[in-house]
Amino acid sequence: MDNKFMRVEEVAEVLEVSTSFAYKVIRQLNDELKSKGYITIAGRINREYFYERVYHNGKVVI
Repeated sequence: MDNKFMRVEEVAEVLEVSTSFAYKVIRQLNDELKSKGYITIAGRINREYFYERVYHNGKVVI
């Protein structure tokens, strides 16, 4: 089964950043989702939303 959520270690690896910065990214993205009325999980981010927000035309935008 494909996991729908990414954990901080995976986010850090994809972005090639430290885990502390990955936590900041996850927190920012989860805040965006909360403001849209979605339920979020601390320390995890929806994989689809992550790639939608972080990549634009194949380039990292964060």
